[in-house]
Amino acid sequence: MDYSLIQIVWTIVVMVVFVGIVVWAYSDKRRQRFEEAAQIPFIEDSPAPSEKNSKENSHG
Repeated sequence: MDYSLIQIVWTIVVMVVFVGIVVWAYSDKRRQRFEEAAQIPFIEDSPAPSEKNSKENSHG
Protein backbone atom coordinates (compact mmCIF):
# COMPACT_ATOMS: atom_id res chain seq x y z
CA MET A 1 0.00 0.00 0.00
CA ASP A 2 1.16 3.45 -0.85
CA TYR A 3 1.56 5.96 1.99
CA SER A 4 -0.89 8.39 0.37
CA LEU A 5 -3.55 5.66 0.21
CA ILE A 6 -3.10 5.04 3.94
CA GLN A 7 -3.56 8.77 4.58
CA ILE A 8 -6.72 8.86 2.48
CA VAL A 9 -8.22 5.83 4.24
CA TRP A 10 -7.29 7.23 7.67
CA THR A 11 -8.84 10.60 6.81
CA ILE A 12 -12.08 8.94 5.72
CA VAL A 13 -12.20 6.78 8.87
CA VAL A 14 -11.67 9.81 11.14
CA MET A 15 -14.29 11.81 9.24
CA VAL A 16 -16.86 9.02 9.53
CA VAL A 17 -16.18 8.72 13.28
CA PHE A 18 -16.53 12.49 13.69
CA VAL A 19 -19.83 12.58 11.81
CA GLY A 20 -21.05 9.62 13.87
CA ILE A 21 -20.25 11.41 17.13
CA VAL A 22 -22.02 14.57 15.95
CA VAL A 23 -25.12 12.63 14.91
CA TRP A 24 -25.09 10.77 18.24
CA ALA A 25 -24.71 13.97 20.27
CA TYR A 26 -27.46 15.87 18.49
CA SER A 27 -29.99 13.05 18.22
CA ASP A 28 -33.38 13.71 19.80
CA LYS A 29 -33.13 10.59 21.97
CA ARG A 30 -30.34 12.13 24.02
CA ARG A 31 -31.61 15.71 24.21
CA GLN A 32 -33.40 15.26 27.57
CA ARG A 33 -30.40 13.50 29.13
CA PHE A 34 -27.99 16.22 28.01
CA GLU A 35 -30.32 19.00 29.20
CA GLU A 36 -30.49 17.37 32.63
CA ALA A 37 -26.71 17.03 32.72
CA ALA A 38 -26.33 20.69 31.78
CA GLN A 39 -28.33 21.67 34.88
CA ILE A 40 -26.16 19.71 37.32
CA PRO A 41 -23.94 22.70 38.27
CA PHE A 42 -27.02 24.70 39.25
CA ILE A 43 -28.58 22.08 41.55
CA GLU A 44 -28.18 22.77 45.26
CA ASP A 45 -25.68 20.59 47.07
CA SER A 46 -27.14 17.57 48.78
CA PRO A 47 -25.40 15.32 51.31
CA ALA A 48 -22.96 12.83 49.89
CA PRO A 49 -24.31 9.27 49.60
CA SER A 50 -22.08 8.09 52.47
CA GLU A 51 -23.42 10.83 54.77
CA LYS A 52 -26.99 10.04 53.81
CA ASN A 53 -26.56 6.34 54.57
CA SER A 54 -24.93 7.01 57.93
CA LYS A 55 -27.85 9.26 58.95
CA GLU A 56 -30.38 6.63 57.92
CA ASN A 57 -28.55 3.91 59.84
CA SER A 58 -28.31 5.96 63.04
CA HIS A 59 -32.10 5.89 63.65
CA GLY A 60 -32.09 2.72 65.60
